[in-house]
Amino acid sequence: MYKGVALSVLASVTFGVLYGYTEFLKPLDSEQTFAWRMLATLPFLTLFMWWSGELKLITELFKKVIQKPIYLLWLLISSVLCTSQLWLFLWGPINGRGLEVSLGYFLLPLVMVLIGCVLHKEKLSRWQLVAVILAALGVGHEIWRIGGVAWETVYVALAYPLYFYLRRLFQSDHLGGFWWDLFLILPVAFYLLSTSESLSLIAQYPHLIWAIVGLGFLSALGLGSYILASRFLPFVLFGLLSYLEPVLLAAASIALGEQVKPDEWLTYIPIWFAVLVLVVEGCLHLYKQQRLKQNLARNIEKAEARLNDQD
Repeated sequence: MYKGVALSVLASVTFGVLYGYTEFLKPLDSEQTFAWRMLATLPFLTLFMWWSGELKLITELFKKVIQKPIYLLWLLISSVLCTSQLWLFLWGPINGRGLEVSLGYFLLPLVMVLIGCVLHKEKLSRWQLVAVILAALGVGHEIWRIGGVAWETVYVALAYPLYFYLRRLFQSDHLGGFWWDLFLILPVAFYLLSTSESLSLIAQYPHLIWAIVGLGFLSALGLGSYILASRFLPFVLFGLLSYLEPVLLAAASIALGEQVKPDEWLTYIPIWFAVLVLVVEGCLHLYKQQRLKQNLARNIEKAEARLNDQD
């Protein structure tokens, strides 16, 4: 379990570093940064999959396409859903919209809870109901403040749950599926680079070569750690640790010079409290599980002692 916790924290910290890493990629714009990220991440992801013995997942999906060509349509949809989020992740801080994007990541776990209730008929606990109410207050205030929630926030909060749900539905929810997400977007990446001054900028600023290599490495490291952590951890603890990421994204946005305006606090504070409520629920759940295990162990010891006394 300790290995899973370390991997999850490493993934969240890596994503937080990536949010501020865009400073090293200037003067590349968001489209150029996105294109280079796709090109640089794929080799590192392939090496990571080779190291973990998961290259076979790539060929498994290819065989599905050969057997059912219509499956390629799903892979294309998956690629658009995934890579558009990766583009937005970099576009936000570069264009001063980092807080709006990070707010989407704060709402994402709560939206996932609601989708679980609607699609999977799961029931909300009292803690989860309080969290949903708090988040609704924050969103309601944002709608009242500006007449609507920022599109960046809505897209992150809604498109990612759809992406995760469809990946599970079409059985591509593994690193092989993500590899195809990146591979199928490569033509777009090459087009963006061919119609920009990216190469001339790299010639003018040689440090960009190493910055792009670092971008690919960090992207592959963050995602690989995230996927592996999901295997080593119980679902509750894995979900609990995932809330570290939006906290770091908001911190990175503020570190980059963005500020929460006075009339925005009533949007962010209820949502942050909603996240805190879920964290408290997760801690209490883990505490109760630990107590149950301890009580069970004591009862087993007492039963064994009684059997020994009878002998």
